[in-house]
Amino acid sequence: MAHRSARSVMVVDDDPLLLESVSLLLSSHGFSVHCFTEAGKALAAFRITAIDVVLTDVNMPIINGFKLVEAIRAIDGETPVIFITGNAELEVTLSAFKLKVFEFIVKPFSPSCLITAIENGIRHKRHILSEKCRRMQMEQTLVQRTDELAEALRVQKEMSRDIIERLTTAAELRDEDTGMHNSRIGLYARQIARTLDLHEDLIDTIALASAMHDIGKIGIPDAILFKPGPLSPEEFEIIKSHTVIGGHILRGASHPLMQMAASIALTHHERWDGTGYPNGLHGTEIPLEGRIVMLADQYDALRSHRVYKQPLDHETTCRTIVEGDGQTHPGHFDPLLLLAFRDTADEFAAIYDANRINNLPEVVGFKRIKKIIHDFIPCPVN
Repeated sequence: MAHRSARSVMVVDDDPLLLESVSLLLSSHGFSVHCFTEAGKALAAFRITAIDVVLTDVNMPIINGFKLVEAIRAIDGETPVIFITGNAELEVTLSAFKLKVFEFIVKPFSPSCLITAIENGIRHKRHILSEKCRRMQMEQTLVQRTDELAEALRVQKEMSRDIIERLTTAAELRDEDTGMHNSRIGLYARQIARTLDLHEDLIDTIALASAMHDIGKIGIPDAILFKPGPLSPEEFEIIKSHTVIGGHILRGASHPLMQMAASIALTHHERWDGTGYPNGLHGTEIPLEGRIVMLADQYDALRSHRVYKQPLDHETTCRTIVEGDGQTHPGHFDPLLLLAFRDTADEFAAIYDANRINNLPEVVGFKRIKKIIHDFIPCPVN
């Protein structure tokens, strides 16, 4: 399209005398005038010329004013159109209104009336273009701000991941299984959450946050945490306090990932039947993420060697969870999660086998590093 001329007006009328007089009038007032006696030629010019206002007669042969406006509106819905007519009947007015005609000028008209109408049309067009430009700038700003927000959230999420990894590493220093337990819990939790057909973002959050479920164990004394024999009732109460300690460490965070980690740390030993700890929550009082990690943690605990027990094989573990064995009872678990566990039990076995201590290189060296680090980071006393 050609460069916009200042105050550009297109005049269309099949009366050459009227066209000439209007052209002279508008030119004398500083308008750039484009005159046409045929609507078809005017429409062709409109496609390639920047026009502020169209002034056209209603009654023209071949293509009348209404047909011309319809064609103009198909190209441009913003340019004001002013009708010149000798017929101001209601039917004509209603038809013009439907086509969003800007104004009527009834013949015969005064020069001042014509100039005022065109000036108003140009101001209207300028206002529309200004608002359109403003909206475009706002949209561009919105896109830019959205991109900036997305980047800020990405950075925040990466920072949260980094914090979780570091805190999980701290918990691993208190784990006799070189921290593979924490890694497996995240993988089990992901598998259960996916079987429940949760949103992928929620699945990822649960899987990542669940690795911090035992962060509170950094507050449990070694003499109790690694005691090679049965715990006294008092010692067991201290062990149970790792849930409250973990929730306390993580509480108050603003990021959803850390909030979920706090929830899991506090509730992953609560039981569906209300016999869990620390608060004896029952059923859906326990958040879903806590219920998921409770089941995952129970599976891994049964599979794992501890100073006070031998590990169970996968089949025995599944039977213990689903049917019970005196200590473990199906009523401990959310029934919906038990069904999900049954559907995905084979994946649990694969996760455990792929993430065992025997699959880690230089395990002895890793334990030596843990001992060296532990010597410099004394365990907090309860």
